[in-house]
Amino acid sequence: MQGTGHPHGMGHPHNAGHPGGHLGSHPGGHPHNMGLGPVIDYNENPFIVIWEVTRACQLKCVHCRADAQLQKDPRELTHEEGINLLDQIYDMNNPMLVFTGGDCMMREDLFELAEYAVKKGMRVSMVPSATDNVTKEKMQRAKDVGLSRWGFSLDGPTPEIHDHFRGTPGSFDLTLEKIKYLNELEMPLQINTVISRYNYDSLEEMAKLVGELKAVMWYIFLLVPTGRGQEDKCITPAEHEKVFRWLYQLSKTAPYDIKTTAAQHYRRVVLQEKARDHKIEKGEIRYEDTMTMDQEGIIDGLKRAPKGVNDGNGFIFVDHIGDVLPSGLLPIPVGNVREKPLADIYRNSEVLKNLRSPDKYKGKCGVCEYNKICGGSRSRTYAVTGDYMESEPYCVYIPMAMRKKETVK
Repeated sequence: MQGTGHPHGMGHPHNAGHPGGHLGSHPGGHPHNMGLGPVIDYNENPFIVIWEVTRACQLKCVHCRADAQLQKDPRELTHEEGINLLDQIYDMNNPMLVFTGGDCMMREDLFELAEYAVKKGMRVSMVPSATDNVTKEKMQRAKDVGLSRWGFSLDGPTPEIHDHFRGTPGSFDLTLEKIKYLNELEMPLQINTVISRYNYDSLEEMAKLVGELKAVMWYIFLLVPTGRGQEDKCITPAEHEKVFRWLYQLSKTAPYDIKTTAAQHYRRVVLQEKARDHKIEKGEIRYEDTMTMDQEGIIDGLKRAPKGVNDGNGFIFVDHIGDVLPSGLLPIPVGNVREKPLADIYRNSEVLKNLRSPDKYKGKCGVCEYNKICGGSRSRTYAVTGDYMESEPYCVYIPMAMRKKETVK
């Protein structure tokens, strides 16, 4: 699914994040826990790891990051390699872990891997596709194993919108049926939605439906034009801004938490709106203060990400054959866990070090006063410009430093 490269995973997140819009890291990458659990230095360890356990999937989503296939790749990490990877992830300060795909339910040993991880004390979530593979029995098994949350993708409030987006007739009705099972089992539900041209005009109805389905989290992904996702299906920069301001207002009354992925600039909007709400002068509000707000950072009800996780910065993605990527939406392999330990790759990759250095970003992102908590979507930047260090192309904000230069002229 698109966001779990992001999260993208259950937050991303990382989340968004993402979680791509995945939240996490103190400005400058310095650890800051704000009394919310152990300090995490994102130069050393990630806040969240997404593992694409398989690329097999029965759906044909028009935006698919993975360009998923019906059959599993014979090069997939074996069960033994998977166990070894779980050990490595645990040893990196036990970050959050999300199983994704393709469709993670297409992996035969999924529950064995999940049980192993949970018994080690890891916080595990999964985001399977809503197909006939998802039975009530498997949901019950997931609950018995101790998975903390189950996420389903729903990309429109009607079958017409969702089924077109997912490339599969009947997917909407099937998803609602699976969600009904989940509610009966009283398992926490996360609904993932990719915002694009397809559903931009239906967000009010979508927000209402998420509440009716008793979701605890609405995980919003902003389309990144990679894999099958196309740039002409992205909403405009101005529409991004409009969505973010709408989400902020929604977060005040919604019966669920809201998190974003591939929408790092939502954090800037949260700061700006929070400052307006409290009539706080510019510069007086700290990002930490916004963390009391539900829509920015509650992860599985267990822990909040301290600050601005971004691709490769508190967030890392391992694909089905062991390639390590900054995120599933930023397809630059930085190593392979079959050849090198995950910790070594995460800490020493030049690409990841660059991603963890917002002041080195080019253009307005490099000089923006919000770049430590935002930094723009590195995935979208790469997809649109071919340079992961360039400015976020879908952000309308003009940094203060650039406005001062204009004034001087």
